[in-house]
Amino acid sequence: MANDAAFTVEVIYALPDQQKVIAVSVLPGTTFLDAVNKSRICEFFPEIDLANIKLGCFSHQMKPDDELQPGLRVEIYRPLIADPKDVRRKRAEKAKEEGRINKTTGAKIS
Repeated sequence: MANDAAFTVEVIYALPDQQKVIAVSVLPGTTFLDAVNKSRICEFFPEIDLANIKLGCFSHQMKPDDELQPGLRVEIYRPLIADPKDVRRKRAEKAKEEGRINKTTGAKIS
């Protein structure tokens, strides 16, 4: 049957200084987490916590038990090291202190 044909997906994990892309052949019904396990990527990156793993596909978060389809890829996300809102808030405060923006309105000073 054509529905039982295996297809290839890529399992991707990236650090600031390196990345790993592993192609694995899977059958229909394979989940995102199954593909991660089949790729054995945890042997290269032991810090990956499979119990609390965050996965996605083309920058959209997916559940570990979502089924893969041909043409998709599995992205393993790392925990954020800083809250983006806090970073933005600190950058704005620094700009106020340095006089680069209006302290009342927040607009840039020309």
